[in-house]
Parts: sequence; C-alpha cells; structure tokens
Amino acid sequence: MKRAWLADYSWEFVTAQNAMLCAAKDAFHGPTSDGHEATKQLWQGNHCKEMSLSEAVEVCRQCHREAPFCFYNGNTFAAIIRDVINQLDLSAAKMAVARSLAGHIVAGVASAEEEQAFRDFCEELG
Repeated sequence: MKRAWLADYSWEFVTAQNAMLCAAKDAFHGPTSDGHEATKQLWQGNHCKEMSLSEAVEVCRQCHREAPFCFYNGNTFAAIIRDVINQLDLSAAKMAVARSLAGHIVAGVASAEEEQAFRDFCEELG
C-alpha cells in the first residue's frame, strides 16, 4: 500500500520534535555542520511522496544516519515513524510489534530477521 506516510511531518516538525526530545533530557538542541542540510534536503524531497510503509521507514533510517542534529537523531525519526504506525487500524499487539520493529530499523539495530518480519508485515497491509 503506497501512501504519503510522512506528509504530515514537515522539516519544521522534525526540528521541533528533536528540540522537544533534547529539552526533556536537558541536552543541547542544534543542527550539525555535516549532516543537517543534506538531511533537510533528503526529508523535504521525500516526505510528501507516496511510498510503501517500508520505504517510509527507510527514509527515517537514512535521516537518522545522516545525523542532522547534535543529539537524539534516532529518537527523533523513530518517534515519527511510530506515530505513523499508531495511525494504522491494527490490534494493540500488532501495533506494538510494528512500532518496535520500525524503531529498531530506524535506529540501525534491527537484525536481518527483524527487517524481514517488518517487510512481511508491510506486505500484509496491502
């Protein structure tokens, strides 16, 4: 199923999400000199595109890896994809598993088995 999964999350939203996460942990919020502009362009070039849920997770993973902010990059993009998944009409158990798998993929800590399980889940969605 292709949708514009990330369309509701502008770059301004992404930045505010990171600022909120930093404030909660009393960490400095700011852009990095290396990754910020490239990630901003990546996000703005893709967030309104129709794509599969698996592709949306991949966009979030790529953005995390680019490290646009000084702290909490993984948490920022994992929170966004978890919010996307929260909007699906799923049982509580399936939603919890999908959020966990997507978060691990975005953070770059998912095993090959977890990544395949998420792809299988996405195929079940249609």
